[in-house]
Formats: sequence, structure tokens, C-alpha cells
Amino acid sequence: MTGVLILDDLVVVLRRYVAFPSIESLHAVALWVAHCHALDAFESTPRLAALSPEKGSGKTRLLEVLGLVVPDPLHAVNISPAALYRLVDDRQPTLLLDECDTYLGVNIAKQHEDLRGLINAGHRRGATVYRGEVHGKGVKVVEFPAFAACALAGIGDLPDTILDRSIVVAMKRRAPHEHVEPFRDRLARPGAEAIRDRLAHWAELNLEHLRSTYPEMPAGLTDRPADVWEPLLAIADTAGGHWPITAREAAVSLNTERAKRDPSLGVLLLTDCRTVFSERDVDRLSTHDLIDALLELDESPWSDIRGKELDARGLANRLRKYEVRPGDHRFDDAVKKGYRIEDFHDAWSRYLPAVADVADVALSQSRKRAESPEVHGEDELGDDLHSFQSEPHHHPRASSNGNGQQGQQAQPIERDNEGAAA
Repeated sequence: MTGVLILDDLVVVLRRYVAFPSIESLHAVALWVAHCHALDAFESTPRLAALSPEKGSGKTRLLEVLGLVVPDPLHAVNISPAALYRLVDDRQPTLLLDECDTYLGVNIAKQHEDLRGLINAGHRRGATVYRGEVHGKGVKVVEFPAFAACALAGIGDLPDTILDRSIVVAMKRRAPHEHVEPFRDRLARPGAEAIRDRLAHWAELNLEHLRSTYPEMPAGLTDRPADVWEPLLAIADTAGGHWPITAREAAVSLNTERAKRDPSLGVLLLTDCRTVFSERDVDRLSTHDLIDALLELDESPWSDIRGKELDARGLANRLRKYEVRPGDHRFDDAVKKGYRIEDFHDAWSRYLPAVADVADVALSQSRKRAESPEVHGEDELGDDLHSFQSEPHHHPRASSNGNGQQGQQAQPIERDNEGAAA
């Protein structure tokens, strides 16, 4: 019973009922489910954030399916912090929190600091939260452990403190050509729970190996993103087959998309300055020319910042906090105020880290596999799974083509104890 076959079967079940926005997000969710079963092996647990701009995008359906394959699921739409503290203390469940925008959204999170604190703290093993409880005539400080796996689903965005600890899946309303099968708990449960049990058994057998595994990160994944992806890459490396490559492709793709979600104006300015210097292919630009180029960029905000265009003073003030300052430089036959490309190098390297191309990641991992004689599993289903990128998912029976996540039911995949198709 190899890890690669179990993960491949899990992908089939997830894909059957949920229209994912990309093959990478599908693979990331499968790895996240697997890491929930091996939580004791890891120092941190990434939050899974399924977010969409509108309702009817499959977020709740995703949580319903996850409830069949994760260990000890706790599915809640509205729960008090006090209840959640005690449930995590008693059971360490896998939290599946729906409609999180109503209590953790950007504009309302300050009203639920206790809950947000638990979600943030629970990312790291050993983290605790402290609360005062009345005992008799006095108040006693009580310590609650916070470490627990957590998936969140909601509309819009979440506070940066949560997103920085999350794998973000940008769910979308299903297009007419995207087909899924109808989800009926009583029909889906037997096959899904069989995969859950196989996954739990595999995780138990590989727990010690996972504890000692330190996966290599793709270029661009450092600091917090590395913490987020380390457990999933460890799962992939232990499973073997196509999963080490597949996981790193997902990490690069989703981390790149995550970095693009509503950057601060300062980061956006650095990004746009890098674009201008790259397109102009010069080593310096006058302040006037740089501002003109920024104003010409499509969809840039620099022509209307609180009703005014970006000017020389505003540009200098915004760049100063990144230690980028204008100077007197020679341009043709005149000396003008401006910026050299080398003035930006340090800020670009710190705030706009280079992200490895997905193809580069796959090539690097393929070379390593070719050089290593050890293979953890068989790659029987890997090529078929990648057809997701070029072909819509069809099933032999009719399926729904309306909005939402409904379609026709198919029989679950079952495998014998050796992992072969029954």
C-alpha cells in the first residue's frame, strides 16, 4: 500500500465532487489532507483557506468532502471562542470553519480577536492561549493548547496574519464546461472513509520518517512560505512517485498567486518600478521619466492616489522606507534627479523575492530522481492526473452544467490491501 497510490485515489475523490480552480490547488488540498493524518510529525500546520469573490463557488462543498477524509473533523459555521478552546484541548480536531468571512473577515476580525488569536497561534506546535476563568470568588488563569489543523472557507479576504499562515485556494464559480458529480453524503462516505483509513494507516507507518524529513524548498520559498509548505512537501517526498515534483509545482504556483493578492502600495510600487526598468532596459531613469512610465502602466493606481497623481515628492516618500532615494545622476548632457537600478536591488531582493518557474522546479526534481536509485512509490496515475490542465473533467453519466457544485454520482474507487485496483 504505497503513499503515491493513496494520494492519487484521494485526488480522484476530491476532483469528483469539487471543481478546483487549478490542478495545483487540487494537489495542494490532497497533500493538506494527508498532513492532517500525520500532524504529530510536524512543528507547524498550514491553514487551508478556500476563498472566493462570490457565493456558489464550491467552498462549502469542499469542506463537506474534507469532512469525510480528514481525522476527527469539526465542521462549524459559528462557534464561540470558549467552546473552540475546549474542543481543541479535549480532542485536537481538524477544524473546518465555514463562512469565516462573517467572523474573521478583514473588516470584522477586530470584533473576534479571541478567535483570530486561536487560529493564528494554532499554526505552531506548543502554542497556547491564556484565558481568565471565574473559580469561586477569584479568577484563575487557564492555559489552553492551540495546535490543530484548520481549513477555512469564506467570501473575500482574511487578515494578513491568517493568510500568511495559509495555503490559499482561490475558488471560482463553476464554468459551464466544468462538470462534477452530485455530493450525497450517504453514497460518498463509504469510499471516502476507506481512503481516509488507508491514509491514516500509511501516516502511522511513516510517522518517524516524516519527523526526520527536511524537504528541499523550491527557489523563492523562504521564511513563512517555507514553514507553510514544509509539511506538505515532506508528505510528497515520503509518498514518492510523481508527488515530489507535483507538490513543488503546486507550491510555486500557489505561493506566486498568494503573493499577488492585494499587495501593499509600497510593494506594488517596487514591482512596477522593476517592470519599468526591465521594459526600458536601462540602468537609470530620471524622476520625471520614471513617474511618466509608472502612470502609463495598465491598471496602475499611480494616476489617482486620493484624487492626485503620483509626483516626485510622493515617489520619494514612498520609496524612502525601503531605503531607495533619488540622487543627482547624469543623463546625456545634463544632470538630473533620478534613480539608478542598483538603488532598488536590495529592496527588490527583500520584498519581491524571485519565484522559481514551475517548469524549472519539475526539471530540477526530475534530475534528482534520475540520480537517486530510491523510489518510494509507483507513478501509475501521475500522467493521467495532469490531463486536468488541458481537458475538462467528464464522467460517463450526465452531469449538471448549472452554477454551483452539483452533478451525477459515480461509484468510489476501491483498492485491495496491496494498493492495486480491485
